[in-house]
Amino acid sequence: MIVGTAGHIDHGKTSLVKVLTGIDTDRLKEEKRRGITLELGFAHLTLEDGAVAGVVDVPGHERFVKAMAAGAGGVDLVVLVVAADEGVMPQTREHLDICRLLGVRAGVIALTKADTLAALGAEWRALVEADLAALTAGTFLEAAPVVACSSRTGEGLAALRAALTRASAALPERSSEGPAFLPVDRVFTLKGFGTVVTGTLLSGALAVEDAVSLLPGLPGPLRVRGMQRHGAAVQTVEAGHRAAVNVTGVEPEALHRGMVLVRAGELPETRMLDVELTLLPAAPSPLARRSKLLLHLGTAQVEATVALLDGERLEPGATALAQLRLGTPVGALVGQRFILRGARALPGRGATVAGGRVLSITPPRRRKGGATALAPLLEADPAGQVAWLLRQAGYRGLTQPELFGRSALGPRGLTRALELLGARGGALLVDRERRLYLSGDVFEALQARALALLAAFHEREPLRDGLSREELRQRLSATLDARVFQRVLQALVEGGRVELERDVARLKGRGRTLTLGDTAARTRLTAELSAAGLAPPSLAELEQKLQLPAPRLRELLGGLVAEGAAVRVSEGLWFSPGALAGLRERLVAHLREKKEITTQDFKEMVGQSRKFVIPLSEYFDREKVTLRVGEKRVLRRG
Repeated sequence: MIVGTAGHIDHGKTSLVKVLTGIDTDRLKEEKRRGITLELGFAHLTLEDGAVAGVVDVPGHERFVKAMAAGAGGVDLVVLVVAADEGVMPQTREHLDICRLLGVRAGVIALTKADTLAALGAEWRALVEADLAALTAGTFLEAAPVVACSSRTGEGLAALRAALTRASAALPERSSEGPAFLPVDRVFTLKGFGTVVTGTLLSGALAVEDAVSLLPGLPGPLRVRGMQRHGAAVQTVEAGHRAAVNVTGVEPEALHRGMVLVRAGELPETRMLDVELTLLPAAPSPLARRSKLLLHLGTAQVEATVALLDGERLEPGATALAQLRLGTPVGALVGQRFILRGARALPGRGATVAGGRVLSITPPRRRKGGATALAPLLEADPAGQVAWLLRQAGYRGLTQPELFGRSALGPRGLTRALELLGARGGALLVDRERRLYLSGDVFEALQARALALLAAFHEREPLRDGLSREELRQRLSATLDARVFQRVLQALVEGGRVELERDVARLKGRGRTLTLGDTAARTRLTAELSAAGLAPPSLAELEQKLQLPAPRLRELLGGLVAEGAAVRVSEGLWFSPGALAGLRERLVAHLREKKEITTQDFKEMVGQSRKFVIPLSEYFDREKVTLRVGEKRVLRRG
């Protein structure tokens, strides 16, 4: 469990952490000199029930809200710190907004500097408590205990520790089954060990010797050499733990806050996120359909164009579906919470205006009206979520590891979802070796498209038996995986809708249909090519001899080539297979004896003009019989 502080500058967050834990989280010289927190600080707190919580102390100054947001991303339980002598202040409100948007659901209010209350009087205390009630109304802190305490005198510290223990006991444990996901908040070098990154593990588990990546930019794989939790070496860490991870194979200069440590191959980096977005009720104006804001996701801070998928604007307090298009890539997790800060935040300052949760981490660019495609995700159970991801993947499909990363489901939950979808026909395992799955709807659509392509082909070219397997695959999709195509073809054959003969596919009962005239023309054409030997007539000459138009003649020649009764050597030249076979035998015998052949020698062997000799020599090169070396050719080996 992670406990985080929140609250305005100089309200005593760091002092409170120090007296509770014995650890001073202000570690920088500048922090000591100025007496304010500039960076995230870390400690650990032993609660009354013996549980040990990680503690994240955040800066309270408005200039360092980005650091506060980076620390709040993994918080389970917040201590909202309000000084008794000042009450609710601007960063009190913004920090509470940030915690709400990041999904923090439990907390305690610490009314610090309680030793000043006696001098301020009962009326002042009542006013502060009324402000707190108004601030927290309708939030997760509405019923939270308010504990008056003093870091200087020790008043109320035992009560605060007890309140934290009670609140923590009611929290559900984080799941350690999902993808490992640790946003990096610090990077440093430890003598004798090398590069160390620290952060809160938001999901999954990590173990020593795991192969890991650091996103964006370092897919690795890198290796986990060792880990510490609360200063002690451990072999594993799980979701909800703060950890220091010693990573080999990378220099600290290559790393920075905002990166994410994940298991190698589990999650991709992305420049696009589908999200559910809520505009704060206190936002100064509606959010336009396209707005440039600053995204805080985990410990990352990047510029983002927010594109609303429905409607021209989002009103304060309203929720909508949107797409975030990022200036630089990030590592993200489905279900992860984020915040957006206003336009003035681009150089580092501004107000928190919105936040939400990530729905999809690698989406296509969506146009206006794209909310319809996302709507099923909002209420989907695990099987529905996996079905949606497979439909979105289309012909490419997704492997089980890819589904694991994109769904953030645990291995057992994902397996159950795939089994359920498989039984319903909603998912199909098309490649057991790679564990590649395809949507059942997409698989049916591929079959329907293949049948339509074959039907159109038969209508267009009735003289050909069918389409070659590779040509059919290319027409379906040039990027269609060969094993997916094989499963599609297999299903069509087993369903009695398609026939396969050698490498040719055709609709059941279809194929070449020749009229009596076609048959006669085909017989004459075969005879012409056979009689011509190594000097076949051109297409124009064949048109004249057979009295057939060029398109029809090409259809007949295509049919002969498909059957092996003719060979197309070049554009406009078809040869008898027998003539080519005889020439090939003589050519190979010559090369085995003489080792090489010149163009002139080959011309004499063919006994024809260069009109035929050049296409034939290039044909034997393509057939890998010969290899051209300068002006000569040799027998190709292998």
